Amino acid sequence: MREFRSESLVDPDPRSSIPGLLAERLARDPDGVLIERSAGPGAPWTPVSVATFVAEVRALAKGFVARGIEPGDRVAIMSRTRYEWTLVDFAVWAAGAVGVPVYETSSAEQVRWICADAGVRLAVVETATHAAVVTQVRDDLPGLAHVEVIDGGGLDTMAADGADVPDEEIDRRSALAGMDDLATVIYTSGTTGRPKGVELTHGNFVALTLNGVDGLGEVCAQPHSRTLLFMPLAHVFARFIQVLCVPSGAVLGHTPDTRNLLPDLAAFQPTFILAVPRVFEKVYNSAEQKAGAGTKLRLFRWAAKAAVEFSQALDTERGPGAALRARHRAAGALVHHRLRDALGGRAEFAISGGAPLGERLGHFYRGIGVHVLEGYGLTETTAPTAVNRPGLTKVGSVGPAFPGTALRVDDDGQIWVQGPHVFRGYRHDEEATKAALVDGWFRTGDLGTLDDDGYLRITGRTKEIIVTAGGKNVAPAALEDRLRGHPLVSQVVVVGDQKPFIGALVTLDAEMLPGWLANHGLPSMDVAAAGADERVLAALDRAVDRANEAVSRAESIRKIRVLPEDLTEANGYLTPSLKVKRSLVLRDFAAEIDALYVDTRPEHAAG
Repeated sequence: MREFRSESLVDPDPRSSIPGLLAERLARDPDGVLIERSAGPGAPWTPVSVATFVAEVRALAKGFVARGIEPGDRVAIMSRTRYEWTLVDFAVWAAGAVGVPVYETSSAEQVRWICADAGVRLAVVETATHAAVVTQVRDDLPGLAHVEVIDGGGLDTMAADGADVPDEEIDRRSALAGMDDLATVIYTSGTTGRPKGVELTHGNFVALTLNGVDGLGEVCAQPHSRTLLFMPLAHVFARFIQVLCVPSGAVLGHTPDTRNLLPDLAAFQPTFILAVPRVFEKVYNSAEQKAGAGTKLRLFRWAAKAAVEFSQALDTERGPGAALRARHRAAGALVHHRLRDALGGRAEFAISGGAPLGERLGHFYRGIGVHVLEGYGLTETTAPTAVNRPGLTKVGSVGPAFPGTALRVDDDGQIWVQGPHVFRGYRHDEEATKAALVDGWFRTGDLGTLDDDGYLRITGRTKEIIVTAGGKNVAPAALEDRLRGHPLVSQVVVVGDQKPFIGALVTLDAEMLPGWLANHGLPSMDVAAAGADERVLAALDRAVDRANEAVSRAESIRKIRVLPEDLTEANGYLTPSLKVKRSLVLRDFAAEIDALYVDTRPEHAAG
């Protein structure tokens, strides 16, 4: 067993709360810009000062009071990532209530479960379509008194209805919460069953946030710091960053539609971004595809290699030599600056979480001048519990323990976490809470290793371990992440439990496929045809060979099967945070999995 502890940089006042963080920022910097908002694609970004935001928060909080919301009541928020999400969140806290985020893509049944389990009294939804989803299950939710629609002017109506609520009432309610009081109930995205309600306190957020401002000050607390949120605010990672921007001084922006992400990044020009690894893979693969073929493609790959080698050399005692520095400068002038421009042109840092990034991509981005700080956290740890930081980075790891927290890896390789950011329990599920919280430590269910310097590496999840018929234990994540880095590949599910060897189900990336075919001199074809095309399968075989280089022969993928459809959130196979619902895939594609073990085709290939 190994254990490492990172000393706290800030010990919050026991009376601290999230509304208190906003009040302190108002007292210190009322005219400073807290948020910039845009009316839509191509529209200018308009600054919102701290004082203006606080006034809007208080007006909306009065609206909640006028609607009958009492301290401790639960208010659901179902919306895309936009300014109003943050406004509602802070207004709920100012009213003394508890926010319950709901992914805007949730089904009626998911809405019913979350609102019933949390005991939601009022729901704020973005659109009439969202309201219709809630209406489907309204009869099953007798405690739900009001549904307010953002696009229908619901927030303005609420604020107007609350105009007569005294300022003193909001002052009183804002001061009610302490570190131990409930701030939010976040329902896990449910890759392994019905979502559990994770109860997070004001103290969880405050302790992590204040230590984050100090520990990540170079990233988020500089005079020019700014970030554009495009991850769902129903995800704890984005929610933490939203709160972090209040004391850090970083300017916050929102973009609700990732189809407009590149123009929004160019217009907003964030200095740091946060995203899941798939976003970084897409940027790289898109850039390679745009290079086309021939000389341009060779130039891109030469520049990418220079970036990776330069970053790798930074981790050596001697550092990059003169020849490598010269090659790196040339690559920067010819290629790298264009990739930085794709992220807005000013991004110095990117925070990656949710899945392993992979060492090659980490070195590539650092080599082009964007330092990807890979981290690790869960809903139950209020987001980051380990993170690489400027000056404390090992590419390929998820960093050391976050300031004020502790990490432990037991003899079975399981990761445990301790600290003021650990949740207080699962709502209405004492059995699950007792299983997860043991002697002051949180059992994550993830597997990893701690090196001599306290840096954590994630190797898989306990529940996902595959045991082959030969008794070999295989963690699928490493293989899946490496194979998913290929531009043709959208999703990968490694299989082989109680089977003679490891196989994989693969889906093709419909967005990348046309460019890949053109660049390789192949005729246009749809995903179904490509999945059976021998030339496409040969390319996938080569990608499998490269992925297998990271594991032993017994752990390597021997055969793959290309599925005719992608795994998406829309068809129910991905969670809103883009994690594969493995048990559902294994159930629904059982015939395809069985075919891997009776197919007579050569290893790897299977259409």
